[in-house]
Amino acid sequence: MTRSSGPHATLHARHQAVLPDWLALYYQRPIEITHGEGRHVWDAEGNRYLDFFGGILTTMTAHALPEVTKAITEQAGRILHTSTLYLDRPMVDLAERVAALSGIPDARVFFTTSGTEANDTALLLATTYRRSNQILAMRNSYHGRSFSAVGITGNRGWSPTSLSPLQTLYVHGSVRTRGPFAGLSDGEFIKACVADLEDVLGQAHGNVAALIAEPIQGVGGFTSPPDGLFAAFREVLDRHGILWITDEVQTGWGRTGDHFWGWQAHDGSGPPDILTFAKGIGNGMSIGGVVARAEVMNCLGANSISTFGGSPITMAAGLANLNHLVEHDLQGNARRVGGLLIERLRAACAGLDTVREVRGRGLMIGLEMVEPGTGLPSPEGAAAVTEAAREGGLLIGKGGGHNSSVLRVAPPLSLTVAEAEEGAAILETALKAARSGRGAS
Repeated sequence: MTRSSGPHATLHARHQAVLPDWLALYYQRPIEITHGEGRHVWDAEGNRYLDFFGGILTTMTAHALPEVTKAITEQAGRILHTSTLYLDRPMVDLAERVAALSGIPDARVFFTTSGTEANDTALLLATTYRRSNQILAMRNSYHGRSFSAVGITGNRGWSPTSLSPLQTLYVHGSVRTRGPFAGLSDGEFIKACVADLEDVLGQAHGNVAALIAEPIQGVGGFTSPPDGLFAAFREVLDRHGILWITDEVQTGWGRTGDHFWGWQAHDGSGPPDILTFAKGIGNGMSIGGVVARAEVMNCLGANSISTFGGSPITMAAGLANLNHLVEHDLQGNARRVGGLLIERLRAACAGLDTVREVRGRGLMIGLEMVEPGTGLPSPEGAAAVTEAAREGGLLIGKGGGHNSSVLRVAPPLSLTVAEAEEGAAILETALKAARSGRGAS
C-alpha cells in the first residue's frame, strides 16, 4: 500500500483539532475513502481496498449501485425535502413494502434517520404502551448512542454514563460460548436462560415494558444464542404482557442468509411486537425506522412528527435498494457465499492459537482473537490484524464485549465467490503476519 503524507496528514490534524477526542478512527494512519464501486473502495492516496465492513454494515448491496444513484438523482431533481406534515409518495411506497415484509400483523411504520433514533422511538412506544420505564436488555448488547439507548446498552465500552431515564434489567442469552452457561448443550442453555429471565422478573417492580434484543449482537462481536431462545423468552414475556422489541439494525434485510430478519430464527412463538431497522436499507443514505402492530404504534397521546425521517430522497433510495435486493436474491447470495466464506476462514484459523472462534451466519462473521496460551481476549491482536489486513488491501471491522477483541467481517450482500476467496486469503495472511509481528512462538 502507498504510504504518503501531506494532504492526508493535514486532514488528520484538522480532524483532531475540531472533532471530539472520543470520535474513534480506525488505523494508526487513518484513511480517507474517496469513492467506491461494487465491493471495492479507494482512498485519497489511490489505494484500492476490498470492503468487508461496508461502512459498519451499511453499504448493503454495493457501492455506487446504479439503481440507487439513479433514484437519488431523479428525486433530487424534483424535490429534496417536505417533512411528514405533507403526503409523501416515496415514504408510503416504502412503508407498504416494509410492513408487508416485517411479519408483524396490522403493521404501522415510522421512519427515522438512524438506528439509534429507531430504538429510541421503540422505547418510547413500549414504555408508553405499558406505562412502565422498566426494560429488559441483553448482556453484551448495543442499541445506539442516544441517552435512552446508552441506558440499555449492556456493553460498558459503548456506555459512557450510568444515568438513564430507564431502569434496565440485564438477562443472559446472547453470548453462547462464554459465561456461566457456556458448557451447556443448546437445549440446556435455553432452559437456563429462561430460568434466569424468570428470576430477573422476580426482582422487577410491577410491570416491565419490554425486552429489547439483537438476534445477533453487532458491536458485541457477532455473538448469538441458539435458534429458538427468543421464542422461549416470548412465552414468558406473554404471560406478563411484556413486549418484545427486535433490534434488526444489523441483522435485517437478509444479511444472515437463512432469514430475511434475525427474529425469524426464533419465530416459534410468533413475531415480535416491535421491530427496528436502519443501516443497510439506505445503502448509505440515512434511514432508520420502527415497525409495530397498530395498537402499539398508535398509543402515543401527544403530537409527533419527523422533520427528516421519511424524506423523499432517502425513501426513493431505500425503495430502489430494497427492490434490487429482492430481485437479485441477495439474501440467497449471503447464504451461499457467506457459507463458503465462513468455512474458508475456519480452515485458515484452524491452526492458529490466536483465534478462539470463528462464528456467524451468512455475511455476518466474527473472529474472536485471544492471547495464546491463556484464552484471554486480545484487543491488541485484533488491532494488529486489522492493520495488517488494510496493508493487504482489505477493510474489516472490530467489536466484541468490553474489549474490541473480535474481527467483524460483513461485506456487501452482492459479494462474489472470487471476492470472498480473495478477502479470506488476505485475512489469513494478516492473521499470520500479526501473530509473527507480536512475537508469538
